[in-house]
Amino acid sequence: MAKKEIAEETVEVAPQPTKKVKQVQEPKVPQWEFRDRMYFLKNNKQPLIFTLPGRHSARRPLLYFDEKEGVQRELRYATNQNSPFVDEQKGTATLGRIVFRDGKLFVPKEQVALQKLLSLYHPLRDQFFYEYNPVQESVNELDYINMEIDALILAKQLEIEQVEAILRVEYGSKVDKLSSSELKRDVLVFAKRNPGLFIELANDENVELRNVGVKATQQGIIKLSSDQRTFTYGDTDRKLMTVPFDEHPYSALAAWFKTDEGMEVYKHIMKKLF
Repeated sequence: MAKKEIAEETVEVAPQPTKKVKQVQEPKVPQWEFRDRMYFLKNNKQPLIFTLPGRHSARRPLLYFDEKEGVQRELRYATNQNSPFVDEQKGTATLGRIVFRDGKLFVPKEQVALQKLLSLYHPLRDQFFYEYNPVQESVNELDYINMEIDALILAKQLEIEQVEAILRVEYGSKVDKLSSSELKRDVLVFAKRNPGLFIELANDENVELRNVGVKATQQGIIKLSSDQRTFTYGDTDRKLMTVPFDEHPYSALAAWFKTDEGMEVYKHIMKKLF
């Protein structure tokens, strides 16, 4: 019998796409910039001389927690060393003093160890002193100018009643003696001088409610007791509300105006005021 020949069949398999493994790149450590640096004491303090701790002691710990190593590292300012870390310093260390004069300290670019101690590692950084950053200062100044512009625009758009309510927070009863033009002038001055506080007051609905309460008391529509604990109706002496302990009476009244009972009284007062 003739042997049957078995034909081999070749199956071509299409190449399968291989998944690319995404390599996780470690964050780059920012390079230290060699430049002169200026440091200032916070809150505009300008003593003739202020000495910042420059070495570790039990009384004034000077340590930096190294998150990578998980250990506390001792800091020390030495004028003959290239690092502010004690464990990286070699030989005999010549200790230096960190002295602010008239509230400021200039450190030239050659003193890298001192700059790094002050800019990166010192535990009192941003608590007692800070590094002057001209770029950040310009950003902050731009933000302030924009806020000032917003405050002035808002001040021009306010109704005279709103202006009166805001200025009463600053001037108190003196507001009642000012004309409309004086109120408009003073609110612009206030907005320019303190734009952050002005915008906050302009957006606080309680400011207007407090103003209504003050005016109602001045006109005898309601009365505030001599101990400033109780509001009553001016004509009937019927009790309206009791001021909670340690609260300003008109702030408490403004909050009470928002309640169901207070809203009715508020509507009644507004009819008599205007």
